[in-house]
Amino acid sequence: MIDETTDPLDMQQNDQEDNIVDEKFTYAKLSRRDIRSVMFHLLYALESNDYNVSIDSVVDDFNRGFDLDIPLDSEPAQVVEKIALVRTQLDSIIQRFLVNWRLERLGVCTKLVLYLGIWELLTLDTPSTIVINEAVELAKGFSELDAYKFVNGVLDEASKRIEELKPEIQ
Repeated sequence: MIDETTDPLDMQQNDQEDNIVDEKFTYAKLSRRDIRSVMFHLLYALESNDYNVSIDSVVDDFNRGFDLDIPLDSEPAQVVEKIALVRTQLDSIIQRFLVNWRLERLGVCTKLVLYLGIWELLTLDTPSTIVINEAVELAKGFSELDAYKFVNGVLDEASKRIEELKPEIQ
């Protein structure tokens, strides 16, 4: 019941807050950038478990733990599973572009951003400028302070040799 002392704006704001709390994260509403971020997080979870858990288990944990609705057959789950299967080949490709640097010295997040970037360069028709820019943004958000510059350089060099590298990831 509304009385004269109840402010209608307060009621409207409370209704909006209730809707936000009740609304579940919806995979279908994600942007391409958000999907890449989901893939990064799924990869990180696999890496944290030394790839000894299934992608289905990781997605299920994310869905339950974070109140998400990422389908098990979604693009992020499928891509991350494919990346996990070819990570040795991705390591080999990345190593070629590390001048005076060893793969083992890369931070985990930087390596995972490179996995995503190189996999996307090699398997999708997304323009390399977009792939590199998106990887740089992921690196800025999750990697070490200046790792985005490193990611930019490695992916730029890889994009120049993409046709030579494609047969390695099939």
